[in-house]
Amino acid sequence: MSRSTFVIVGASLAGAKAAEELRSRGFDGRVVLVGAEFERPYERPPLTKDYLRGESERDKAYVHAGGFYAENEIELETGTAVRAIDPAAANVTLADGRALNFDRLLLATGAEPRRIPVDGAALDGVYYLRTLADCDVLRGRLDKGGRVVVVGAGWIGSEFAASARQRGLDVTVVDPLTLPNERIFGPEIGAFYRDVHVQHGVEMVLGEGVAALLGKSTVTAVRTGGGREIACDFVVVGIGVTPRVQLAQDAGLDVDNGIVVSDALQTSASNVFAAGDVANADHPFYGGRIRLEHWANALNQGPAAARSMLGQKTSYDRIPYFYSDQYDVSMEYSGYAPEWDEIVFRGERDNGEFIAFWLKDQHVIAGMNVNMWDVNEHIQALIRTRKPIQTTALSDPDTPLESLYDA
Repeated sequence: MSRSTFVIVGASLAGAKAAEELRSRGFDGRVVLVGAEFERPYERPPLTKDYLRGESERDKAYVHAGGFYAENEIELETGTAVRAIDPAAANVTLADGRALNFDRLLLATGAEPRRIPVDGAALDGVYYLRTLADCDVLRGRLDKGGRVVVVGAGWIGSEFAASARQRGLDVTVVDPLTLPNERIFGPEIGAFYRDVHVQHGVEMVLGEGVAALLGKSTVTAVRTGGGREIACDFVVVGIGVTPRVQLAQDAGLDVDNGIVVSDALQTSASNVFAAGDVANADHPFYGGRIRLEHWANALNQGPAAARSMLGQKTSYDRIPYFYSDQYDVSMEYSGYAPEWDEIVFRGERDNGEFIAFWLKDQHVIAGMNVNMWDVNEHIQALIRTRKPIQTTALSDPDTPLESLYDA
């Protein structure tokens, strides 16, 4: 394959780690990494946390040091949009009209924020947080202080709200659900995170959606579905993302809540692969397709796709994992729990140090450790055992977790 050309569309975490993996596996052909943003690949977690708050330097957000791509003969094209891909002709057309031929293509196009469909959405002072450029604007906005309304109590909204509050702003969170992330975690964990924000001085307006954003040219208030008007200096919208599938769809690839890929991350075209937020991947452990929008998935799925591109036998079956830091509350979550029978707790929620286990038919299908460390690998092992676990043992802090799966 020494004369082959591998093109990666999306200079994202997944794309950058895929390029790194190609070189570390000995691929000595041409590697072209194309990104629409003018930045070299960076990671997103700092954008709602330390970098947003001004506690870390910009360089810490980048996936690789500045000289990495040239040193590894990876052709990094930033500020370059892709207009079309043609799997049959095996080429990529760039927005400037250039064509790139490829032997293998990886789509790591990620996702984009959902826009809020209400009157006033186009006013100045209404922001979304997805890119490093978005974060730079909001970082400067936090420096000015004032009042912010955060629309959405999911992870982006919650983490931004925590950072804004830590910077001293007056923060109001509005969400149509009665509790943060209630659909994902249920009422117990939702109530815990609601209380964390309230204890830190955030006003939580829950169970009400946004009816309109008010102002002449710049947003000055948010009107909720219940008719309440909340004055503000700016608004941050975090109501989820949608996968960027247009290129794949136009190329005739199978698309269904993302780009449909096998467990080897191969699309419906044999020479095209996909990874990261955009990939709806067949997961061997779960026996179905899963699309994940988490840092760890991009970090690990990009390299797995690279191995598949090289023809190495690959089956991506990692247990889903993500983490979140809000104020002094840090957590890790592993598993996949679209539905469950019960939640079992080990430790005390009131003091903010506990493990929550989601069970289905007495099997642990997910777990979250909050301010408790060195347990996540045990949670993942419990998930993989697929054996019934006694809830009394799960909740007993004196019962070692490893004893529940070693047997």
